[in-house]
Amino acid sequence: MTTSQDLNDRIAGQNLATRYLANVARNGGVEVLRWKDEAGAWQSWTLDELTETTARLVTGLAALGVGKGDTVVLMLRNRPEFHALDLAVLFLGATPVSIYNSSAPEQIDYLVNDCSAKVAVVEDSGFLERFLKVRESLSTLEHIVMLEQSDIAGDAVTDYATLVASEPADLQAHAHTASLDDIATIIYTSGTTGPPKGVMLSHRNIAWTLESVGQSMREQTDIDDFAGKKHVSYLPMAHIFERLLGHYYLLDFASQVACCPESSQLTAYTSEVRPNVFIGVPRVWEKLYAGVNAAVGADPDKAKAFNDAIDAALPIVEKMTRGTATQEEIDTWNFLDQVAFQPVRGLIGLDETEICITGAAPLPAEILSWFRAIGVPLTEGYGMSETTAVLTWANDPKPGCVGRAATGVELQIAEDGEVLCRGGNNFVGYLGQPEKTAETLDADGWVHTGDIGLLDDEGYLKIVDRKKELIITAGGKNVSPANLEAELKMIPLVGQACAIGEQRPFMSALVVLDPDAGASWARARGLSGDDATMTALAENPEVIAEIDDGLREVMSGFNNAEAVKKVKVLGEEWLPDSDLLTPTSKLKRRGILTRFADEIDALYAK
Repeated sequence: MTTSQDLNDRIAGQNLATRYLANVARNGGVEVLRWKDEAGAWQSWTLDELTETTARLVTGLAALGVGKGDTVVLMLRNRPEFHALDLAVLFLGATPVSIYNSSAPEQIDYLVNDCSAKVAVVEDSGFLERFLKVRESLSTLEHIVMLEQSDIAGDAVTDYATLVASEPADLQAHAHTASLDDIATIIYTSGTTGPPKGVMLSHRNIAWTLESVGQSMREQTDIDDFAGKKHVSYLPMAHIFERLLGHYYLLDFASQVACCPESSQLTAYTSEVRPNVFIGVPRVWEKLYAGVNAAVGADPDKAKAFNDAIDAALPIVEKMTRGTATQEEIDTWNFLDQVAFQPVRGLIGLDETEICITGAAPLPAEILSWFRAIGVPLTEGYGMSETTAVLTWANDPKPGCVGRAATGVELQIAEDGEVLCRGGNNFVGYLGQPEKTAETLDADGWVHTGDIGLLDDEGYLKIVDRKKELIITAGGKNVSPANLEAELKMIPLVGQACAIGEQRPFMSALVVLDPDAGASWARARGLSGDDATMTALAENPEVIAEIDDGLREVMSGFNNAEAVKKVKVLGEEWLPDSDLLTPTSKLKRRGILTRFADEIDALYAK
């Protein structure tokens, strides 16, 4: 059994720069970056070409004064230059910090000053304008670099083209500038419960995690080498999930990253790229699920045949996962796959996937099982920024659980049910907040995750809910909102849900219509124009009645004190990176309670 110390021994004397150069020596000619130019044509870089650009940026950034211990803020969409810039900062022994592209001027002010950034790199004039609005208060910031040329830049902004035209640095000479214990990045928490905290991750944290997940995936899948394995990068690089799979995998394993600059373009990119490794937050999987079912549901006969095939496949796939399926059962699934499932996987661009992972928030177990039934190898992982994204994962999942401890990770459940973990992936601390650090990382090296969980006799972890998000009703009952919300989203017309009940006499919920399912429902009933808008459908008595019927069904497994009794149907979809959702679509409960206070009060009006 591989221990945390075993992984530490493997990375001794290294850092991310030296690991990158070792990757270049193995895979220099491998195509690792693809992106679309302004004309929509695909362009690409090999690992050698990325290295050449990185070497030039090392010289250019050094000329701006970037050196060991400095911080460089990056505010870019998912594009190839990000990878070269991040690497260049690492080679200089400095710390690259991505911030969300939606950051308002006051958020930029907070983040840049919190990490004492010396240089900021922004993509375009829209991002630049937000920096310039607070420029006078950014006391540590000496230079702003902009990728795209703009008339508003002026002398106060350095052109990226100038940096990349520099003479290439000798990367070997810079490779050992940083030590394993230097800070490789700072990931800012989403701020759902207060100001964002800067999670400091060292070179050791990331190198250790790469060794851990690499071993876990090689041992549990048929993938021996990730070089050239395709990945669509669309989640923000400010989030550790994408930072690990969409950047550090490239750095260490030469995986191929297709840069998708807008998440709204994901479906089109996935269809073209046909990724081998695909990650998504639950809302991505929920929308894919709803979209397929809406498309299939347009023809009742086809819908029945497809759903019958799903029902037949579900128990077979569960046996296949456990290695207990008979050859006859495997042959049956292969037949169903050929006649029903292959076209669906092709339609959503997941017909070449070898590893699929959902993470960052809970996914209804039924949806995970559904994807596996149609041949998409969906698994659920669990982690947080403070654990370098990784705690648990298993390629043979149990729906409703989030896998087993990753290689080298120790897990235990505290007396109050909180999940604790220990390993080389545990963060250094929160930037400038030792008291907050001590609340999360104890003296024995255990991270207190803030999640309530259960470990079964096979080591699979089930997350019950966030410790701080458990709802206490007026009757004193502790209720998990996440479990209720997962079931509410299994009502076909519902896309999003937020359970309500803190100090209330019973549980209720806000539910948001799924746009695809709602549009399909309207077409099937001949509705069009104003009658078919999501706002109108949310007030349609037939829609409300159908959701109420679904409510009784999905709540049947909960006791009377836990079950949601009433819902308010909303038509306007909650969008990520707003006052209602984080960039990865986690609920901002405080924002939701504030925005919909009147609707919530009406649910409890006599």
